[in-house]
Order: sequence, then C-alpha cells, then structure tokens
Amino acid sequence: MTTLTRPSSPPASPGGEAGQASLLATARERLASPLAPYYLLVGCTVLLVGLGLVMVLSASSVSSYQDSGSSYTVFLNQLVYAGIGVALCVIGSRVPVRVWRRTAYLAVGLAVALQALVFSPLGITFQGNRNWVALGPFTLQPSELAKVALVVFGAAVLANKRRVLGRIGHVLFPFVIPVAVTLVGLVVAGHDLGTALIMLAIVGGMLFAAGVQARWFLLVGALAAGGAAYLTLASANRMTRIQTWIGGTCTDPHVAGCFQKVHAEYALADGGWWGVGLGASREKWSLLPEPHNDFILAIIGEELGLPGTFSVLLLFLVIGYAAYRIVAGSPDWFVRVGAAGMMVWIVSQAMLNIGSVIGMMPIIGVPLPLVSSGGSALIAALLGMGLLLAFARSLPGCRERLAARPSLLRRTAAVLPLSGRLGGRT
Repeated sequence: MTTLTRPSSPPASPGGEAGQASLLATARERLASPLAPYYLLVGCTVLLVGLGLVMVLSASSVSSYQDSGSSYTVFLNQLVYAGIGVALCVIGSRVPVRVWRRTAYLAVGLAVALQALVFSPLGITFQGNRNWVALGPFTLQPSELAKVALVVFGAAVLANKRRVLGRIGHVLFPFVIPVAVTLVGLVVAGHDLGTALIMLAIVGGMLFAAGVQARWFLLVGALAAGGAAYLTLASANRMTRIQTWIGGTCTDPHVAGCFQKVHAEYALADGGWWGVGLGASREKWSLLPEPHNDFILAIIGEELGLPGTFSVLLLFLVIGYAAYRIVAGSPDWFVRVGAAGMMVWIVSQAMLNIGSVIGMMPIIGVPLPLVSSGGSALIAALLGMGLLLAFARSLPGCRERLAARPSLLRRTAAVLPLSGRLGGRT
C-alpha cells in the first residue's frame, strides 16, 4: 500500500517575509550601533558636497562664461573652497572634544573682531548687505564663521553652568549677553537679517537643549519676534518681499523678490517628476537670479526632478537624526548642547532656504548648507560638520570601534602579498 506524504513547504526565499524581517532587524541593529551617527554624518556630508559641486558646475556655467569667458570659473573656485573645507572637516573631526572646549573664548573673540571689521574700510557692501571683508584678492564673510564660534562658546558656557541654569542671570551671562547679542547685533547692523535669524535659532536651540525653563522662551521669543517685525517694517525691500510672498502670484516680475519667486517656480514646474536632465536647465540662462547660490535647489528640481529635491530633503533629515542621536546618547553636557546647536544651524538654514525656493516662506537670502556656492558658507559649514563628527566620535563605544577597524591602508597591505603570490603562479 502506497502511503501519500504531504509535500514539504518550499524554503522561504530571501525576498519573502522572513528575508524582509531579517533586513529590518539588520537595519535596526546598524542604526542602534554607536557608529551609526558618525557614518551617517560622513555619508550625508560627502553626498551633499558632491551634489553641490555637480550642480554648481551646471547652474553657474552660463553666467560664468558670460563674466569670465570660461564655464568653469565659479566651479573651480567652489572646488578649491570644498578642498579647504574638507581638510578642515577632517582635522576638526580628529580634534578631541576637550580641545574644542578650550578654544571657546578664543573662537568667539576672533569672531567678534572679524565681524567688527565689516564696518572698517575693509568691509564690502553687496546687494544692500555689508557682511564681507576684503583680504587681498579674497573676500570673507565673518558671520558664517561666527556660527561655529557661537556653537562652541555657548556649549562651553552652558555646560559649565549646568547646575545653576535655573537662575536667569546665569542663563543670560555671558552667553546671551554680551556675546550672542553682540554678534547678532553686528550682523543686523550689516542688514543681513537671514543670517541673524539663523544665529538666533542656534542660541534658542542650545538653551532648550541645556534645559532652560520654557517660560523664558516665551518671553525671549516674543522679544525676538518683535525685533524681527520692526526690522522688516523698517525696510522697504523686506516689506516688498513679505507682500510678494503673502500676495501669492506675482503680477510684476520687476518687484523685489518677485522675479526670483516666479522663476524658481518655473524651474520646479519645468522639472516635473523626473527633471529635464542634468545640464539641461533653461532657467540658468540668465532667467533665474543666483541659480548657483540661494536658488540652487530650483535648478536641482528642474534638472533632476522630484528624486533630486527629495534626496536633498532626506539627507538633511538624516543629518538632523544623527545629531539628535548625539544629543540623546552623549553623557558629556558640552557635546549634547553643542550637537543641538549644530543640528539647529544646519536644519533650520536648510528649511529657510528650501521654504524660500518653493514659496512657503518669503525670500530671506540664506544659502543651502553644503550645496550652494560661496566660499565662506561652505568652509564654515564643513568646519561645523567636523565639530559634529568630533562629537559623534566621543559617543560611548564609537571611538573604540573605530580604532578596532583596520584602516584602508592596512587592508590594502594585507591583500598585496596574496595578490603577488597569485600573480606569480599564473
């Protein structure tokens, strides 16, 4: 008598539910690792700077050719700035946290001195803002470097005053008054409201991370909002930008802020879902002002479509997540407060830039961090990312695991003898 046996179920394929569960478990394990914030920051920084260089070349090629006879002038300058910034980022990431902390007073003193130079004969006014200093053939925007100094100084002071921050006097002195007020005041005196707003956001984020009581944020927030409203009402240019933003569709493209708004929307609309192709932008042909600077996202959207713009958004969200991991996972109060300041700087500036380009905010005039052209902005942002990487390396278990991993040189040297033996046998 033949017995019928029930066929066994086929083994689960890697792409089935078991495989998906395994992939999710592996992803959770990798994200839970103390190395995750470090590698996430490295990856996002490399991708944003690389994308920025490609898009600066594309967006600036036409205007660069008109101005200098070469389509590569702006790109080559940006490449030099990127090289300097990457070198500072690598060096900054290897500087111990205690050394960063010791440079706090020196850094903020240098920042105030450089920002004051803006109002000397070395200062340069551009598009109504006096925020640059001429140093021979080079120009420097001190307010960008002041952001790094503000983060380091604020983290050092708030960490030292951790146990007395319940008293408002210790909250205000010396971080808010006189340092932050002086730096922000000098920037506002140069008519750069966008940078001043970023610096105020950095101060507020660091105070929040330090545990300052919420009622003080309501008071300071009201004062800051009143000051911003006064500065806006006192400037016809800023009021026009606000009215253009609130009014929706621009009827007169020659009004301040309207021309950029209209052509940024044209660029994003022309890009559609998948973009017109890398290098094929129409708006960069002297239609969209500042296509390689404040409005580079519009060119990204036009040439690379939604995948390009969403990739930029995702990379900044990942930077925010990695910085939050540092804030939540570090036992060092200086690291926690400093990482919060860096997170607010990069994410809030990206939000302001993106909001201006897509029309959700008035045109404020801040570059897209790590992407837009501009030497001071790129170098300062990369130096700040080096500081954030130093914070990530200080997380419990991160430095030890990084030291335990063989370097690329060691891995290459380990393979070379084997390659030599194999080559001798053939």
